[in-house]
Amino acid sequence: MNIKKLNKLHLQLIAILAMTIDHLTWLIYPGYSNNVIAIIMHIIGRLAFPIMAYFIAEGYHYTRDKKKYLLRIFIFSLISHVPYMIQSMSFKEYGWLAIIPFATGEGITRFLNQASVLWAYFIGLLMLMINDSNKLKNWQKILIIFLLCIVSFPADWSSIAALVILSIGSNRGKPFKQIIWSLFYVSIYALVYLFALDLIYGLIQFGVVLALLPLYFYNGKKSNNDRINRIMKWAFYIYYPFHLLILGIIGLFL
Repeated sequence: MNIKKLNKLHLQLIAILAMTIDHLTWLIYPGYSNNVIAIIMHIIGRLAFPIMAYFIAEGYHYTRDKKKYLLRIFIFSLISHVPYMIQSMSFKEYGWLAIIPFATGEGITRFLNQASVLWAYFIGLLMLMINDSNKLKNWQKILIIFLLCIVSFPADWSSIAALVILSIGSNRGKPFKQIIWSLFYVSIYALVYLFALDLIYGLIQFGVVLALLPLYFYNGKKSNNDRINRIMKWAFYIYYPFHLLILGIIGLFL
Protein backbone atom coordinates (compact mmCIF):
# COMPACT_ATOMS: atom_id res chain seq x y z
CA MET A 1 0.00 0.00 0.00
CA ASN A 2 1.50 3.31 -1.13
CA ILE A 3 1.24 5.80 1.72
CA LYS A 4 3.14 8.59 -0.04
CA LYS A 5 0.09 10.54 -1.17
CA LEU A 6 1.33 14.13 -0.97
CA ASN A 7 2.62 15.79 -4.13
CA LYS A 8 4.53 19.04 -4.54
CA LEU A 9 1.36 21.12 -4.70
CA HIS A 10 0.13 19.72 -1.38
CA LEU A 11 3.41 20.51 0.35
CA GLN A 12 3.60 23.99 -1.14
CA LEU A 13 0.10 24.78 0.11
CA ILE A 14 0.98 23.43 3.58
CA ALA A 15 4.08 25.65 3.66
CA ILE A 16 2.19 28.75 2.46
CA LEU A 17 -0.60 28.20 4.99
CA ALA A 18 1.88 27.63 7.83
CA MET A 19 3.85 30.74 6.86
CA THR A 20 0.69 32.84 6.75
CA ILE A 21 -0.40 31.56 10.18
CA ASP A 22 3.02 32.41 11.61
CA HIS A 23 3.07 35.94 10.20
CA LEU A 24 -0.57 36.53 11.18
CA THR A 25 0.33 35.51 14.72
CA TRP A 26 3.02 38.21 14.90
CA LEU A 27 0.29 40.69 13.94
CA ILE A 28 -2.28 39.47 16.49
CA TYR A 29 0.22 38.76 19.25
CA PRO A 30 3.13 41.19 18.71
CA GLY A 31 6.44 40.57 20.41
CA TYR A 32 7.38 37.38 22.18
CA SER A 33 3.94 36.63 23.57
CA ASN A 34 3.51 33.88 26.17
CA ASN A 35 -0.09 33.35 25.10
CA VAL A 36 -0.70 29.63 24.55
CA ILE A 37 -2.56 30.20 21.27
CA ALA A 38 0.30 32.35 19.97
CA ILE A 39 2.86 29.70 20.86
CA ILE A 40 0.84 26.94 19.15
CA MET A 41 0.37 29.07 16.03
CA HIS A 42 4.10 29.85 15.89
CA ILE A 43 4.91 26.14 16.22
CA ILE A 44 2.59 25.43 13.28
CA GLY A 45 4.43 28.18 11.43
CA ARG A 46 7.70 26.22 11.76
CA LEU A 47 6.37 23.85 9.08
CA ALA A 48 7.01 26.45 6.40
CA PHE A 49 10.77 26.92 6.46
CA PRO A 50 11.94 23.27 6.07
CA ILE A 51 9.46 22.60 3.25
CA MET A 52 10.43 25.76 1.38
CA ALA A 53 14.13 25.11 1.91
CA TYR A 54 13.67 21.58 0.57
CA PHE A 55 11.98 22.79 -2.61
CA ILE A 56 14.52 25.57 -3.11
CA ALA A 57 17.26 22.91 -3.07
CA GLU A 58 15.20 20.61 -5.31
CA GLY A 59 14.58 23.48 -7.70
CA TYR A 60 18.33 23.99 -7.95
CA HIS A 61 18.75 20.32 -8.89
CA TYR A 62 16.05 20.26 -11.55
CA THR A 63 16.34 23.69 -13.13
CA ARG A 64 17.78 23.85 -16.63
CA ASP A 65 19.33 27.25 -16.03
CA LYS A 66 20.81 27.65 -12.55
CA LYS A 67 21.87 31.25 -13.14
CA LYS A 68 18.35 32.21 -14.21
CA TYR A 69 16.92 30.45 -11.16
CA LEU A 70 19.39 32.29 -8.94
CA LEU A 71 18.49 35.62 -10.54
CA ARG A 72 14.77 34.98 -9.97
CA ILE A 73 15.28 34.44 -6.23
CA PHE A 74 17.54 37.49 -6.04
CA ILE A 75 14.99 39.76 -7.74
CA PHE A 76 12.17 38.61 -5.50
CA SER A 77 14.36 39.05 -2.43
CA LEU A 78 14.73 42.72 -3.44
CA ILE A 79 11.00 43.04 -4.14
CA SER A 80 10.20 41.50 -0.76
CA HIS A 81 12.48 43.72 1.29
CA VAL A 82 10.16 46.69 1.81
CA PRO A 83 7.01 44.57 2.47
CA TYR A 84 9.04 42.48 4.92
CA MET A 85 10.22 45.53 6.85
CA ILE A 86 6.74 47.10 6.83
CA GLN A 87 5.41 43.89 8.36
CA SER A 88 8.23 43.76 10.89
CA MET A 89 7.78 44.99 14.44
CA SER A 90 10.51 47.64 14.00
CA PHE A 91 8.60 49.56 11.31
CA LYS A 92 6.03 50.85 13.81
CA GLU A 93 8.79 52.23 15.99
CA TYR A 94 11.22 53.58 13.41
CA GLY A 95 9.04 54.23 10.35
CA TRP A 96 10.68 54.22 6.92
CA LEU A 97 14.11 54.24 8.53
CA ALA A 98 13.46 50.55 9.26
CA ILE A 99 13.84 49.60 5.59
CA ILE A 100 17.52 50.60 5.71
CA PRO A 101 19.57 47.60 6.87
CA PHE A 102 21.30 48.03 10.26
CA ALA A 103 19.75 51.48 10.79
CA THR A 104 17.49 50.38 13.64
CA GLY A 105 17.53 48.13 16.69
CA GLU A 106 19.83 47.68 19.65
CA GLY A 107 22.38 45.02 20.49
CA ILE A 108 22.11 41.83 18.48
CA THR A 109 18.68 42.83 17.13
CA ARG A 110 20.42 45.56 15.16
CA PHE A 111 21.94 42.84 12.99
CA LEU A 112 19.12 40.28 12.90
CA ASN A 113 16.02 40.26 10.65
CA GLN A 114 17.28 43.07 8.44
CA ALA A 115 16.22 41.23 5.26
CA SER A 116 13.60 38.66 4.32
CA VAL A 117 14.16 34.93 4.21
CA LEU A 118 14.39 35.11 0.41
CA TRP A 119 17.78 36.76 0.83
CA ALA A 120 18.94 33.70 2.80
CA TYR A 121 17.45 31.41 0.11
CA PHE A 122 19.42 33.29 -2.53
CA ILE A 123 22.64 32.89 -0.54
CA GLY A 124 21.84 29.19 -0.03
CA LEU A 125 21.69 28.73 -3.80
CA LEU A 126 25.02 30.52 -4.15
CA MET A 127 26.46 28.09 -1.60
CA LEU A 128 25.22 25.13 -3.64
CA MET A 129 26.83 26.56 -6.78
CA ILE A 130 30.11 27.04 -4.93
CA ASN A 131 29.91 23.53 -3.49
CA ASP A 132 29.35 22.04 -6.97
CA SER A 133 32.13 24.02 -8.64
CA ASN A 134 34.92 22.04 -10.26
CA LYS A 135 37.16 25.08 -10.48
CA LEU A 136 37.57 25.68 -6.75
CA LYS A 137 39.63 23.78 -4.23
CA ASN A 138 38.01 22.58 -1.01
CA TRP A 139 39.65 25.25 1.15
CA GLN A 140 38.42 27.92 -1.26
CA LYS A 141 34.88 26.54 -1.11
CA ILE A 142 34.94 26.55 2.69
CA LEU A 143 36.25 30.12 2.79
CA ILE A 144 33.65 31.43 0.32
CA ILE A 145 30.79 29.63 2.09
CA PHE A 146 31.97 31.11 5.39
CA LEU A 147 31.93 34.59 3.86
CA LEU A 148 28.47 33.92 2.45
CA CYS A 149 27.32 33.02 5.96
CA ILE A 150 28.31 36.51 7.05
CA VAL A 151 26.44 38.05 4.11
CA SER A 152 23.27 36.06 4.90
CA PHE A 153 23.45 36.58 8.68
CA PRO A 154 21.08 39.61 8.74
CA ALA A 155 18.27 37.72 6.94
CA ASP A 156 15.21 36.15 8.51
CA TRP A 157 16.39 32.71 9.69
CA SER A 158 19.87 34.21 9.36
CA SER A 159 22.67 32.18 7.73
CA ILE A 160 20.98 29.04 9.08
CA ALA A 161 18.48 29.09 6.20
CA ALA A 162 21.30 29.19 3.65
CA LEU A 163 23.20 26.38 5.40
CA VAL A 164 20.07 24.20 5.56
CA ILE A 165 19.61 24.61 1.81
CA LEU A 166 23.27 23.69 1.34
CA SER A 167 22.79 20.62 3.55
CA ILE A 168 19.70 19.45 1.70
CA GLY A 169 21.11 20.08 -1.75
CA SER A 170 24.59 18.67 -1.18
CA ASN A 171 23.21 15.50 0.46
CA ARG A 172 20.49 14.82 -2.06
CA GLY A 173 19.47 11.16 -1.94
CA LYS A 174 20.77 10.86 1.62
CA PRO A 175 17.76 11.80 3.79
CA PHE A 176 19.46 10.92 7.08
CA LYS A 177 22.32 13.33 6.43
CA GLN A 178 19.89 15.97 5.20
CA ILE A 179 17.91 15.74 8.44
CA ILE A 180 20.87 15.55 10.82
CA TRP A 181 22.74 18.49 9.30
CA SER A 182 19.60 20.60 9.00
CA LEU A 183 18.66 19.95 12.64
CA PHE A 184 22.23 20.75 13.68
CA TYR A 185 22.04 24.18 12.07
CA VAL A 186 18.53 24.85 13.36
CA SER A 187 19.78 23.96 16.86
CA ILE A 188 22.39 26.71 16.57
CA TYR A 189 19.66 29.15 15.55
CA ALA A 190 17.49 28.01 18.45
CA LEU A 191 20.33 28.49 20.92
CA VAL A 192 20.97 32.04 19.70
CA TYR A 193 17.26 32.78 20.05
CA LEU A 194 17.20 31.11 23.46
CA PHE A 195 20.09 33.05 24.98
CA ALA A 196 19.92 36.34 23.09
CA LEU A 197 16.19 36.90 22.54
CA ASP A 198 13.65 34.68 24.29
CA LEU A 199 13.71 31.24 25.94
CA ILE A 200 10.29 30.05 24.76
CA TYR A 201 10.79 31.26 21.21
CA GLY A 202 14.16 29.56 21.12
CA LEU A 203 12.46 26.27 21.89
CA ILE A 204 9.72 26.99 19.35
CA GLN A 205 12.31 26.82 16.55
CA PHE A 206 12.57 23.07 17.11
CA GLY A 207 9.04 22.87 15.76
CA VAL A 208 10.71 22.45 12.35
CA VAL A 209 10.76 18.69 13.07
CA LEU A 210 7.02 18.70 12.36
CA ALA A 211 7.85 19.21 8.69
CA LEU A 212 9.39 15.73 8.58
CA LEU A 213 5.90 14.22 8.57
CA PRO A 214 4.54 15.84 5.37
CA LEU A 215 7.94 15.48 3.72
CA TYR A 216 7.91 11.76 4.55
CA PHE A 217 4.60 11.37 2.70
CA TYR A 218 5.88 13.32 -0.34
CA ASN A 219 5.77 11.16 -3.46
CA GLY A 220 8.24 13.24 -5.45
CA LYS A 221 5.64 14.23 -8.06
CA LYS A 222 3.96 17.42 -9.17
CA SER A 223 0.24 17.94 -9.46
CA ASN A 224 -1.43 16.24 -12.44
CA ASN A 225 -2.69 19.65 -13.55
CA ASP A 226 0.00 21.33 -15.68
CA ARG A 227 -1.73 24.70 -15.46
CA ILE A 228 -1.61 24.61 -11.66
CA ASN A 229 2.04 23.60 -11.79
CA ARG A 230 2.86 26.63 -13.93
CA ILE A 231 0.95 28.90 -11.55
CA MET A 232 2.63 27.43 -8.47
CA LYS A 233 6.05 27.99 -10.03
CA TRP A 234 5.51 31.68 -9.35
CA ALA A 235 2.83 31.61 -6.66
CA PHE A 236 5.10 31.64 -3.61
CA TYR A 237 7.36 34.39 -4.93
CA ILE A 238 4.35 36.61 -5.62
CA TYR A 239 2.35 35.66 -2.53
CA TYR A 240 5.27 36.16 -0.14
CA PRO A 241 5.76 39.95 -0.55
CA PHE A 242 2.04 40.51 -1.22
CA HIS A 243 0.82 38.97 2.03
CA LEU A 244 3.59 40.69 4.00
CA LEU A 245 2.51 44.04 2.57
CA ILE A 246 -1.15 43.42 3.42
CA LEU A 247 -0.34 42.30 6.97
CA GLY A 248 2.01 45.25 7.39
CA ILE A 249 -0.61 47.77 6.30
CA ILE A 250 -3.21 46.18 8.60
CA GLY A 251 -0.69 46.29 11.44
CA LEU A 252 -0.12 50.00 10.97
CA PHE A 253 -3.81 50.72 11.52
CA LEU A 254 -4.30 48.44 14.52
